[in-house]
Amino acid sequence: MIDRNTNVLLIYTGGTIGMVENVETGALEPFNFSHLRSNMPEIKRLNFNVETYLFDPPIDSSDMSPSIWQQIVKVIEDHYDEYDGFVILHGTDTMAYTASALSLMLGNLTKPVILTGSQLPIGKLRTDGKENLITALEIAADKNAIGRPIVPELCIYMQNLLMRGNRTTKVNADHFSAFNSPNYPYLAEAGLDIRYNDQFILKPDYEKPVYFNYAMDSHVVILKLFPGISEESVRAHLGIPGLKGVVLETYGTGNSPIHPWFTDLLQDAIERGIVILNVTQCLYGGVEMHRYENGQRLEKLGAVSGHDITTEAALAKLMILFGEGKTPAEVSRLMSVSLRGELTVRG
Repeated sequence: MIDRNTNVLLIYTGGTIGMVENVETGALEPFNFSHLRSNMPEIKRLNFNVETYLFDPPIDSSDMSPSIWQQIVKVIEDHYDEYDGFVILHGTDTMAYTASALSLMLGNLTKPVILTGSQLPIGKLRTDGKENLITALEIAADKNAIGRPIVPELCIYMQNLLMRGNRTTKVNADHFSAFNSPNYPYLAEAGLDIRYNDQFILKPDYEKPVYFNYAMDSHVVILKLFPGISEESVRAHLGIPGLKGVVLETYGTGNSPIHPWFTDLLQDAIERGIVILNVTQCLYGGVEMHRYENGQRLEKLGAVSGHDITTEAALAKLMILFGEGKTPAEVSRLMSVSLRGELTVRG
């Protein structure tokens, strides 16, 4: 149910979607989102209000950073009471990182915040951008029978699928179906109608206010294991000055080499207060360190299970928890707790 008095704020940060082809020269030029209705006739058929906020200059998603995440959150905070929902246009390359970070920076979210983009510019004839944009706007405006948003959480909408933002990862650089949510069901699927999976959508406490968290600490790193990884490489990662947390991408259910030099370096890092978070390189499934001897060795050293969290969400969560000033022990505990539905703890 969409009320004609519903107001949605469209926040354009940049990305492929924001380009249009000059019919005379064939060159791609920035799309004028400030005149959205006149430039995109389909928007005129929406029976609710859409206003725009533009980042100037637009940001290529490869240049995304914690400081820009903070700017996006500030825009939402400044306009939170004025709008019923928010749609963020964003480049696809780092969209899953931004979605994960924003989901943890926006606490007790009571309104939809939906990221979307496209694989082809909005000015291309075969673009996926128009459908992604229009459907994301409709979802941001949609309300239930008692007038509350149907999806009051941070999501990504791409190619007919609405996904929890901190559960997504980009899986394809060439196809329109660029994103997936490997370990969590879709929140909605768009066909002839938009079919919501209500049982999987977060429910906020409407008695409490939304809160905005800007605390970030970038002293974290991703270390991906591979056969033949050298002692020098691991030592360089773990020896970064000021390092506080490591997202350790391991094999299968959380296994790693058990070479003495490797375990010694990890043990030394943990004793120095560095949080070692064990996440799997696999797209599906999660970490279960008790399954195999190599995983058990990591568990005994003090590595923390990331369960089925994505690398993108793990990195953002470490940044935010350390940014809040939490101790390594507190961070270790909270990395195994679901704060915004970013992981599933089994057993």
